[in-house]
Amino acid sequence: MSMEIDATDPQVTSAFYKRLYPFKQIYTWLNHNHEPTNLFTHREFAFTLIGDTYLRYHSFSKVDDLRNTVIRLNPTRFEIGAVYNARPKDKKTLRAGVLQPVLRELVFDIDMTDYDEIRTCCSGKDICKRCWAFISAAVEVLDPALRDQSALAMTDDERKAVLSFLEVIKGGKEMAKKVNVRSTFAGRPTPLHPSLAKAYDRLKGRFVEIVLEDQGCFDRQEGWETLLKLIPDAGKPLNIGFAHPPDADNGYLDTVSTLRAKWEDNPNKSSKRKWNDFVTLLHGDKQSVLTPAAEDIILQYTYPRLDAEVSKHRNHLLKAPFCIHPATGRICIPVDPAHVSEFDPGAVPTIQQLLEELGDVKAPEDGEHHADWERTSLKKYVDMLEKHTSAIMRDARDRRRAAAATAW
Repeated sequence: MSMEIDATDPQVTSAFYKRLYPFKQIYTWLNHNHEPTNLFTHREFAFTLIGDTYLRYHSFSKVDDLRNTVIRLNPTRFEIGAVYNARPKDKKTLRAGVLQPVLRELVFDIDMTDYDEIRTCCSGKDICKRCWAFISAAVEVLDPALRDQSALAMTDDERKAVLSFLEVIKGGKEMAKKVNVRSTFAGRPTPLHPSLAKAYDRLKGRFVEIVLEDQGCFDRQEGWETLLKLIPDAGKPLNIGFAHPPDADNGYLDTVSTLRAKWEDNPNKSSKRKWNDFVTLLHGDKQSVLTPAAEDIILQYTYPRLDAEVSKHRNHLLKAPFCIHPATGRICIPVDPAHVSEFDPGAVPTIQQLLEELGDVKAPEDGEHHADWERTSLKKYVDMLEKHTSAIMRDARDRRRAAAATAW
Protein backbone atom coordinates (compact mmCIF):
# COMPACT_ATOMS: atom_id res chain seq x y z
CA MET A 1 0.00 0.00 0.00
CA SER A 2 1.49 3.35 -1.03
CA MET A 3 2.05 6.15 1.44
CA GLU A 4 -0.46 9.00 1.24
CA ILE A 5 1.05 12.23 -0.07
CA ASP A 6 0.25 15.83 0.80
CA ALA A 7 -1.36 17.59 -2.18
CA THR A 8 0.18 20.90 -1.06
CA ASP A 9 3.73 19.53 -0.77
CA PRO A 10 5.94 21.72 -3.04
CA GLN A 11 7.66 18.64 -4.41
CA VAL A 12 4.29 17.18 -5.38
CA THR A 13 2.98 20.35 -7.04
CA SER A 14 6.31 20.81 -8.82
CA ALA A 15 6.09 17.32 -10.29
CA PHE A 16 2.51 18.00 -11.34
CA TYR A 17 3.29 21.24 -13.17
CA LYS A 18 6.42 19.88 -14.83
CA ARG A 19 4.99 16.60 -16.01
CA LEU A 20 1.20 16.66 -16.03
CA TYR A 21 -0.30 20.12 -16.39
CA PRO A 22 -1.72 20.66 -19.95
CA PHE A 23 -0.45 24.21 -20.56
CA LYS A 24 -0.81 24.01 -24.35
CA GLN A 25 -4.47 22.98 -24.12
CA ILE A 26 -5.24 25.77 -21.64
CA TYR A 27 -3.57 28.25 -23.99
CA THR A 28 -5.56 27.26 -27.09
CA TRP A 29 -8.79 27.16 -25.08
CA LEU A 30 -8.30 30.76 -23.94
CA ASN A 31 -6.73 32.07 -27.17
CA HIS A 32 -9.11 30.60 -29.80
CA ASN A 33 -6.13 30.42 -32.14
CA HIS A 34 -2.73 28.79 -32.49
CA GLU A 35 -0.93 32.15 -32.78
CA PRO A 36 -1.06 34.47 -29.73
CA THR A 37 -3.87 37.05 -29.74
CA ASN A 38 -5.12 39.58 -27.19
CA LEU A 39 -7.38 36.87 -25.82
CA PHE A 40 -4.22 35.40 -24.29
CA THR A 41 -1.62 38.17 -24.17
CA HIS A 42 -4.01 40.61 -22.45
CA ARG A 43 -5.46 37.97 -20.13
CA GLU A 44 -4.88 38.26 -16.38
CA PHE A 45 -3.41 35.36 -14.40
CA ALA A 46 -3.14 35.33 -10.61
CA PHE A 47 -1.13 32.99 -8.39
CA THR A 48 -1.55 31.77 -4.82
CA LEU A 49 1.80 30.79 -3.32
CA ILE A 50 2.63 28.78 -0.22
CA GLY A 51 1.79 30.91 2.81
CA ASP A 52 -1.20 32.43 0.97
CA THR A 53 0.84 35.09 -0.83
CA TYR A 54 -1.38 36.31 -3.67
CA LEU A 55 0.01 37.71 -6.91
CA ARG A 56 -2.30 39.44 -9.39
CA TYR A 57 -2.01 41.12 -12.81
CA HIS A 58 0.37 38.70 -14.49
CA SER A 59 0.13 38.25 -18.26
CA PHE A 60 2.16 36.41 -20.86
CA SER A 61 3.19 36.74 -24.50
CA LYS A 62 3.12 33.01 -25.24
CA VAL A 63 2.30 29.72 -23.63
CA ASP A 64 5.96 28.95 -22.79
CA ASP A 65 6.08 32.09 -20.64
CA LEU A 66 3.04 30.91 -18.69
CA ARG A 67 4.51 27.43 -18.25
CA ASN A 68 7.91 28.71 -17.10
CA THR A 69 6.34 31.12 -14.60
CA VAL A 70 4.07 28.49 -13.10
CA ILE A 71 6.97 26.06 -12.75
CA ARG A 72 9.16 28.77 -11.20
CA LEU A 73 6.53 30.05 -8.74
CA ASN A 74 5.12 26.57 -8.02
CA PRO A 75 1.78 27.99 -6.78
CA THR A 76 -0.71 26.02 -4.74
CA ARG A 77 -3.17 27.12 -7.42
CA PHE A 78 -3.57 29.78 -10.07
CA GLU A 79 -6.55 31.67 -11.42
CA ILE A 80 -7.66 33.06 -14.77
CA GLY A 81 -9.23 36.47 -15.11
CA ALA A 82 -10.51 38.85 -17.78
CA VAL A 83 -9.00 40.09 -21.01
CA TYR A 84 -7.96 43.74 -20.48
CA ASN A 85 -7.50 46.74 -22.78
CA ALA A 86 -3.74 46.53 -22.12
CA ARG A 87 -1.37 43.89 -20.83
CA PRO A 88 -2.10 43.37 -17.12
CA LYS A 89 1.62 43.01 -16.38
CA ASP A 90 2.03 46.67 -17.44
CA LYS A 91 -0.44 47.90 -14.79
CA LYS A 92 2.20 49.71 -12.74
CA THR A 93 3.36 51.72 -15.77
CA LEU A 94 -0.15 52.87 -16.70
CA ARG A 95 -2.07 55.80 -15.25
CA ALA A 96 -4.46 54.90 -12.45
CA GLY A 97 -7.75 53.63 -13.81
CA VAL A 98 -6.51 53.07 -17.37
CA LEU A 99 -6.37 49.28 -17.15
CA GLN A 100 -9.93 47.99 -17.58
CA PRO A 101 -11.43 44.55 -18.32
CA VAL A 102 -13.07 44.33 -21.73
CA LEU A 103 -13.77 40.63 -22.30
CA ARG A 104 -14.53 37.68 -20.08
CA GLU A 105 -16.42 34.44 -20.40
CA LEU A 106 -19.92 34.52 -18.91
CA VAL A 107 -19.58 32.26 -15.88
CA PHE A 108 -22.21 30.80 -13.58
CA ASP A 109 -20.87 29.48 -10.28
CA ILE A 110 -22.76 26.97 -8.12
CA ASP A 111 -21.56 26.04 -4.63
CA MET A 112 -22.66 22.65 -3.37
CA THR A 113 -22.90 24.09 0.14
CA ASP A 114 -25.90 26.14 -1.02
CA TYR A 115 -27.78 22.84 -1.25
CA ASP A 116 -27.06 21.84 2.36
CA GLU A 117 -30.57 22.76 3.48
CA ILE A 118 -32.13 20.27 1.06
CA ARG A 119 -29.59 17.50 0.35
CA THR A 120 -29.61 14.60 2.82
CA CYS A 121 -26.54 12.63 1.74
CA CYS A 122 -23.70 15.11 2.38
CA SER A 123 -22.99 18.55 3.81
CA GLY A 124 -20.28 21.18 3.78
CA LYS A 125 -17.52 20.56 1.24
CA ASP A 126 -18.38 16.87 0.89
CA ILE A 127 -19.93 15.77 -2.40
CA CYS A 128 -21.02 12.42 -3.79
CA LYS A 129 -22.72 11.15 -6.94
CA ARG A 130 -26.13 11.47 -5.27
CA CYS A 131 -25.91 15.17 -4.48
CA TRP A 132 -24.15 15.77 -7.81
CA ALA A 133 -27.61 15.18 -9.28
CA PHE A 134 -28.58 18.69 -8.15
CA ILE A 135 -25.65 20.07 -10.19
CA SER A 136 -26.54 17.97 -13.23
CA ALA A 137 -30.10 19.33 -13.10
CA ALA A 138 -28.68 22.87 -12.90
CA VAL A 139 -26.45 22.27 -15.93
CA GLU A 140 -29.42 21.08 -17.97
CA VAL A 141 -31.09 24.43 -17.32
CA LEU A 142 -28.06 26.70 -17.69
CA ASP A 143 -26.19 25.11 -20.59
CA PRO A 144 -28.47 26.57 -23.28
CA ALA A 145 -27.85 30.06 -21.83
CA LEU A 146 -24.09 29.70 -22.39
CA ARG A 147 -24.19 29.15 -26.14
CA ASP A 148 -23.74 32.72 -27.37
CA GLN A 149 -20.31 34.00 -28.47
CA SER A 150 -21.43 37.60 -27.81
CA ALA A 151 -21.49 36.85 -24.08
CA LEU A 152 -17.69 37.28 -24.04
CA ALA A 153 -18.08 41.03 -24.67
CA MET A 154 -20.94 41.71 -22.25
CA THR A 155 -20.53 44.71 -19.96
CA ASP A 156 -20.97 44.33 -16.21
CA ASP A 157 -24.45 45.85 -16.46
CA GLU A 158 -25.42 43.39 -19.19
CA ARG A 159 -24.12 40.50 -17.08
CA LYS A 160 -26.17 41.72 -14.12
CA ALA A 161 -29.24 41.85 -16.36
CA VAL A 162 -28.70 38.26 -17.53
CA LEU A 163 -28.13 37.13 -13.97
CA SER A 164 -31.26 38.87 -12.68
CA PHE A 165 -33.22 37.00 -15.34
CA LEU A 166 -31.69 33.63 -14.46
CA GLU A 167 -31.48 34.04 -10.69
CA VAL A 168 -34.61 32.44 -9.27
CA ILE A 169 -33.49 31.18 -5.85
CA LYS A 170 -33.06 34.17 -3.54
CA GLY A 171 -32.82 34.49 0.23
CA GLY A 172 -30.80 33.07 3.11
CA LYS A 173 -31.46 30.21 5.50
CA GLU A 174 -33.93 32.31 7.47
CA MET A 175 -36.24 32.68 4.45
CA ALA A 176 -38.48 29.67 3.79
CA LYS A 177 -39.85 30.62 0.37
CA LYS A 178 -36.98 31.47 -1.96
CA VAL A 179 -38.89 31.49 -5.26
CA ASN A 180 -40.92 34.64 -5.86
CA VAL A 181 -41.25 34.93 -9.62
CA ARG A 182 -44.95 35.68 -10.07
CA SER A 183 -47.21 38.67 -9.90
CA THR A 184 -50.97 38.44 -9.28
CA PHE A 185 -53.91 39.13 -11.53
CA ALA A 186 -57.49 39.23 -10.24
CA GLY A 187 -56.16 37.92 -6.93
CA ARG A 188 -54.54 34.84 -8.47
CA PRO A 189 -50.88 34.05 -9.26
CA THR A 190 -49.88 34.60 -12.86
CA PRO A 191 -48.32 31.77 -14.93
CA LEU A 192 -44.57 31.25 -15.08
CA HIS A 193 -42.57 33.28 -17.61
CA PRO A 194 -42.12 31.13 -20.76
CA SER A 195 -38.40 30.62 -20.10
CA LEU A 196 -39.11 29.49 -16.53
CA ALA A 197 -41.93 27.29 -17.77
CA LYS A 198 -39.43 25.61 -20.09
CA ALA A 199 -37.02 25.12 -17.17
CA TYR A 200 -39.87 23.75 -15.06
CA ASP A 201 -40.70 21.20 -17.76
CA ARG A 202 -37.07 20.03 -17.65
CA LEU A 203 -36.96 19.90 -13.86
CA LYS A 204 -40.27 18.35 -12.79
CA GLY A 205 -39.07 14.86 -13.67
CA ARG A 206 -35.72 15.47 -11.94
CA PHE A 207 -37.65 16.61 -8.83
CA VAL A 208 -39.21 13.16 -8.57
CA GLU A 209 -35.89 11.39 -9.19
CA ILE A 210 -33.68 13.52 -6.95
CA VAL A 211 -35.81 15.10 -4.23
CA LEU A 212 -38.51 12.47 -3.72
CA GLU A 213 -36.94 9.13 -4.64
CA ASP A 214 -33.22 9.51 -3.94
CA GLN A 215 -32.72 12.25 -1.37
CA GLY A 216 -36.04 11.65 0.43
CA CYS A 217 -36.17 15.30 1.39
CA PHE A 218 -39.58 14.96 3.09
CA ASP A 219 -39.02 11.64 4.85
CA ARG A 220 -38.37 13.25 8.22
CA GLN A 221 -40.40 15.84 10.09
CA GLU A 222 -37.84 18.60 9.60
CA GLY A 223 -38.07 18.08 5.85
CA TRP A 224 -41.84 17.95 5.61
CA GLU A 225 -42.25 20.96 7.89
CA THR A 226 -40.02 22.90 5.46
CA LEU A 227 -42.29 21.78 2.63
CA LEU A 228 -45.42 22.86 4.53
CA LYS A 229 -44.00 26.38 4.91
CA LEU A 230 -44.05 26.65 1.11
CA ILE A 231 -47.70 25.64 0.74
CA PRO A 232 -50.37 28.36 0.97
CA ASP A 233 -53.50 27.76 3.01
CA ALA A 234 -56.46 26.81 0.82
CA GLY A 235 -59.78 25.42 2.04
CA LYS A 236 -60.30 21.73 1.26
CA PRO A 237 -63.02 19.30 2.41
CA LEU A 238 -61.92 16.59 4.82
CA ASN A 239 -62.07 13.80 2.26
CA ILE A 240 -58.52 12.47 1.97
CA GLY A 241 -58.76 10.48 5.18
CA PHE A 242 -56.55 10.20 8.25
CA ALA A 243 -57.08 8.51 11.59
CA HIS A 244 -57.12 11.50 13.94
CA PRO A 245 -58.17 14.72 12.16
CA PRO A 246 -57.70 18.00 14.01
CA ASP A 247 -60.59 20.38 14.60
CA ALA A 248 -62.13 21.97 11.51
CA ASP A 249 -64.67 24.70 10.94
CA ASN A 250 -67.76 23.76 8.92
CA GLY A 251 -66.14 20.61 7.58
CA TYR A 252 -63.20 22.47 5.99
CA LEU A 253 -59.58 22.44 6.92
CA ASP A 254 -56.69 24.45 5.55
CA THR A 255 -54.28 22.59 3.30
CA VAL A 256 -51.28 22.79 5.62
CA SER A 257 -53.14 21.42 8.66
CA THR A 258 -54.63 18.66 6.54
CA LEU A 259 -51.25 17.49 5.32
CA ARG A 260 -49.50 17.90 8.67
CA ALA A 261 -52.11 15.76 10.42
CA LYS A 262 -51.93 13.10 7.73
CA TRP A 263 -48.14 12.90 7.90
CA GLU A 264 -47.99 12.96 11.70
CA ASP A 265 -50.41 10.06 11.67
CA ASN A 266 -48.08 8.14 9.32
CA PRO A 267 -44.60 9.68 9.73
CA ASN A 268 -42.82 6.80 7.95
CA LYS A 269 -44.59 7.51 4.69
CA SER A 270 -42.08 8.12 1.91
CA SER A 271 -41.37 11.55 0.46
CA LYS A 272 -43.02 10.52 -2.79
CA ARG A 273 -46.22 9.48 -1.06
CA LYS A 274 -46.25 12.70 0.99
CA TRP A 275 -45.88 14.70 -2.20
CA ASN A 276 -48.72 12.69 -3.77
CA ASP A 277 -50.90 13.68 -0.83
CA PHE A 278 -50.26 17.30 -1.74
CA VAL A 279 -50.88 16.63 -5.44
CA THR A 280 -54.24 15.06 -4.52
CA LEU A 281 -55.32 18.38 -3.03
CA LEU A 282 -54.45 20.23 -6.24
CA HIS A 283 -57.41 18.72 -8.08
CA GLY A 284 -59.98 20.42 -5.85
CA ASP A 285 -58.18 23.75 -5.57
CA LYS A 286 -60.87 26.21 -6.67
CA GLN A 287 -58.69 29.17 -5.64
CA SER A 288 -55.99 28.13 -8.16
CA VAL A 289 -53.16 28.76 -5.68
CA LEU A 290 -51.87 25.24 -5.04
CA THR A 291 -50.77 24.43 -8.59
CA PRO A 292 -48.54 27.55 -8.82
CA ALA A 293 -47.24 26.71 -5.34
CA ALA A 294 -46.32 23.19 -6.46
CA GLU A 295 -44.46 24.58 -9.48
CA ASP A 296 -42.56 27.03 -7.26
CA ILE A 297 -41.64 24.23 -4.85
CA ILE A 298 -40.21 22.13 -7.68
CA LEU A 299 -38.17 25.13 -8.83
CA GLN A 300 -36.95 25.85 -5.29
CA TYR A 301 -35.63 22.32 -4.87
CA THR A 302 -34.11 21.81 -8.33
CA TYR A 303 -33.42 25.16 -10.07
CA PRO A 304 -29.74 26.29 -10.12
CA ARG A 305 -28.58 28.11 -6.98
CA LEU A 306 -26.22 30.71 -8.41
CA ASP A 307 -23.40 32.63 -6.74
CA ALA A 308 -24.39 36.02 -8.14
CA GLU A 309 -21.13 37.90 -7.58
CA VAL A 310 -19.11 35.56 -9.81
CA SER A 311 -21.31 36.32 -12.82
CA LYS A 312 -21.70 40.08 -12.39
CA HIS A 313 -18.16 41.42 -12.77
CA ARG A 314 -15.63 40.89 -15.55
CA ASN A 315 -12.66 41.33 -13.20
CA HIS A 316 -13.62 38.30 -11.11
CA LEU A 317 -11.02 35.52 -11.21
CA LEU A 318 -11.72 31.81 -11.35
CA LYS A 319 -9.58 28.81 -10.52
CA ALA A 320 -7.85 27.46 -13.61
CA PRO A 321 -8.90 24.04 -14.90
CA PHE A 322 -6.67 21.14 -13.85
CA CYS A 323 -5.49 22.78 -10.63
CA ILE A 324 -5.20 20.61 -7.52
CA HIS A 325 -7.79 20.97 -4.78
CA PRO A 326 -5.64 21.42 -1.67
CA ALA A 327 -8.02 19.63 0.73
CA THR A 328 -8.97 16.59 -1.35
CA GLY A 329 -6.01 16.37 -3.74
CA ARG A 330 -8.46 15.91 -6.62
CA ILE A 331 -7.90 17.65 -9.95
CA CYS A 332 -10.25 20.39 -11.12
CA ILE A 333 -11.44 18.81 -14.37
CA PRO A 334 -13.96 19.76 -17.10
CA VAL A 335 -17.29 17.97 -17.39
CA ASP A 336 -19.15 17.28 -20.63
CA PRO A 337 -22.65 18.86 -20.35
CA ALA A 338 -24.05 16.15 -22.63
CA HIS A 339 -23.08 13.51 -20.04
CA VAL A 340 -23.27 15.55 -16.85
CA SER A 341 -25.70 13.16 -15.14
CA GLU A 342 -23.21 10.30 -15.58
CA PHE A 343 -20.37 12.16 -13.86
CA ASP A 344 -19.16 10.79 -10.52
CA PRO A 345 -17.20 13.34 -8.43
CA GLY A 346 -15.76 10.49 -6.38
CA ALA A 347 -14.05 9.11 -9.48
CA VAL A 348 -12.10 12.29 -10.28
CA PRO A 349 -8.38 11.47 -10.24
CA THR A 350 -6.22 12.69 -7.37
CA ILE A 351 -2.69 13.98 -7.68
CA GLN A 352 -1.46 10.93 -5.78
CA GLN A 353 -3.21 8.62 -8.23
CA LEU A 354 -1.72 10.43 -11.23
CA LEU A 355 1.82 10.39 -9.89
CA GLU A 356 1.52 6.73 -9.01
CA GLU A 357 0.33 6.04 -12.56
CA LEU A 358 3.55 7.68 -13.73
CA GLY A 359 5.48 5.50 -11.33
CA ASP A 360 7.57 8.39 -10.00
CA VAL A 361 6.60 11.02 -7.43
CA LYS A 362 9.69 13.16 -7.98
CA ALA A 363 9.91 15.50 -10.95
CA PRO A 364 12.67 14.51 -13.39
CA GLU A 365 15.84 16.55 -12.89
CA ASP A 366 16.91 16.39 -16.53
CA GLY A 367 13.93 18.29 -17.95
CA GLU A 368 10.15 18.47 -18.03
CA HIS A 369 7.84 16.02 -19.74
CA HIS A 370 4.72 18.09 -20.33
CA ALA A 371 2.72 15.46 -22.19
CA ASP A 372 2.96 12.81 -19.48
CA TRP A 373 -0.75 13.32 -18.79
CA GLU A 374 -1.29 11.08 -21.82
CA ARG A 375 -0.04 8.15 -19.72
CA THR A 376 -2.52 8.76 -16.91
CA SER A 377 -6.26 8.84 -16.18
CA LEU A 378 -6.10 12.61 -16.75
CA LYS A 379 -6.01 11.96 -20.49
CA LYS A 380 -9.75 11.68 -21.08
CA TYR A 381 -10.34 15.06 -19.42
CA VAL A 382 -7.60 16.79 -21.43
CA ASP A 383 -9.00 15.17 -24.57
CA MET A 384 -12.40 16.57 -23.62
CA LEU A 385 -10.98 20.09 -23.37
CA GLU A 386 -9.19 19.66 -26.71
CA LYS A 387 -12.43 18.62 -28.38
CA HIS A 388 -14.23 21.63 -26.92
CA THR A 389 -11.38 23.94 -27.96
CA SER A 390 -11.41 22.57 -31.51
CA ALA A 391 -15.08 23.54 -31.79
CA ILE A 392 -14.31 27.05 -30.48
CA MET A 393 -11.44 27.51 -32.95
CA ARG A 394 -13.54 26.22 -35.82
CA ASP A 395 -16.30 28.69 -34.95
CA ALA A 396 -13.77 31.54 -34.66
CA ARG A 397 -12.31 30.63 -38.06
CA ASP A 398 -15.78 30.61 -39.65
CA ARG A 399 -16.52 34.06 -38.20
CA ARG A 400 -13.23 35.44 -39.56
CA ARG A 401 -14.00 34.07 -43.03
CA ALA A 402 -17.53 35.47 -42.94
CA ALA A 403 -16.20 38.88 -41.89
CA ALA A 404 -13.62 38.81 -44.70
CA ALA A 405 -16.28 37.90 -47.25
CA THR A 406 -18.49 40.75 -46.05
CA ALA A 407 -15.59 43.20 -46.30
CA TRP A 408 -15.30 42.45 -50.03
